Amino acid sequence: MSKLEQNIIETIQEGMSRRQALKFMALSPVAAGVLASSSASTEAKASDAKGKIVIVGGGAGAIMAMARLRRALSAPDITIIAPNEKHIYQPGQVFVAAGEYAPEDIIGSNLDLIPDDVKWIKDEVSTFDPDNNHVVTRSGEIVKYDFLVVATGLVYHYEAIEGLSIDMIGKNGISSVYLNDLEKGTAQGGEITWKWFNDVKAAAAKGKPRVICTQPATPIKCGGAPQKILYLANDFLKRDGLTADFTFATNGDKLFGVPDVNETLNKVVQPRYGNITNKFKHNLVAIDAEKKIATFETKKLTQGAYDEDLEEYEMIEETIRIPMEYDFIHIVPPMSAPDAVKNSPLAWQKGTAAGWLEVDQETLQHNRYPNVFGIGDVCGIPLGKTGGSARHHGPIMVANLIAQMEKKALTEKFDGYTVCPLKTQYGKIILAEFNYLGAAPSFPLAVGEERWIWWAFDLYMLKPMYWHLMMRGLM
Repeated sequence: MSKLEQNIIETIQEGMSRRQALKFMALSPVAAGVLASSSASTEAKASDAKGKIVIVGGGAGAIMAMARLRRALSAPDITIIAPNEKHIYQPGQVFVAAGEYAPEDIIGSNLDLIPDDVKWIKDEVSTFDPDNNHVVTRSGEIVKYDFLVVATGLVYHYEAIEGLSIDMIGKNGISSVYLNDLEKGTAQGGEITWKWFNDVKAAAAKGKPRVICTQPATPIKCGGAPQKILYLANDFLKRDGLTADFTFATNGDKLFGVPDVNETLNKVVQPRYGNITNKFKHNLVAIDAEKKIATFETKKLTQGAYDEDLEEYEMIEETIRIPMEYDFIHIVPPMSAPDAVKNSPLAWQKGTAAGWLEVDQETLQHNRYPNVFGIGDVCGIPLGKTGGSARHHGPIMVANLIAQMEKKALTEKFDGYTVCPLKTQYGKIILAEFNYLGAAPSFPLAVGEERWIWWAFDLYMLKPMYWHLMMRGLM
């Protein structure tokens, strides 16, 4: 242990405030661990509620749920079903793509996070049977439960784009920062995209390459990530006096849903680069990697027959395909809940959230199976597919699950909190915090402003906080 770490630990032990301690987190994971240990002793008395809890998943939401439940119950009976021993700090993928982290900087281990008193089945759930209170693993094991926490996360569907397969990512000018293998613990998307940044730069030194960044029609993990790549890649060129023709093709109709953030992106960020063309309502559906042509679907309104009664022309909507040539393309794939959830009674059966886990958007309890709860990206709620949202899900879901175990009313409510540290250039981030009602800043600072402090916080502090506090269920 270094002298710096010893000094930090002594300061914490002498009564450093949590806010002060957080400032030291980036310097010392050891100090973070001490802070975590000391804060555990101040928690409320554990519940004596009984019941077998099964948690499905091995990512951030599942580990946070496990850690919180383990401390909140005096005699916890917890089983976690997850195949992955490796654990990826997924928010760090963008920093790997930007050359700020090395790939190994974001790889951890569930062996360090799942304690011996939690039963760990290193398998994957293939079938949910909530009518009989059990799940079936892919190896055929039937696992019964009294209470179930679904924390499977989501899955990527590169194959849903005609002509694209996973093995094409990293070749022919194609990248995708999302690409990873949680079971194997590899995060190749960031590494591939960092190489892509440099390939774009080399091309820009010779000419003006055409670069497309896409965003699909489905909900996605971290909705701001497509634009993070758009702006960071652009700034990476700009720092060396280079440029390219960038196109942002998104199925949405605006850059960002929070008005103040959208205004800054339109009036400050994109004009600063001066080389971005936005293609709204454009969804990538096909790619020809050899010819470097991406095909998008969009809607077109054409004038039909005149209606005498309404005294107006009928407007006919048709779907058209638009090909675009490119030199480089960053692809964000369509995403969904895993098939085991989609094809189960636990999924929403209709509506815009069909296929995602059906939970109440406030209590995170299943609407039809009261002993089932959800946390993280798999939840079919209006907002919340970010790690920051999962962190807010954690205490609410656990409190409500324990209330259900104690046969009490569920009083805790998730307000839709979502956070997107939108990287607009190297050294600047818009910390977009919002909930079901709109902007919801945690600090008395304007939501739509770019700030260096958020870059420093995201780059240097969030990762140690993630490993030493969030994954321990301490914040």
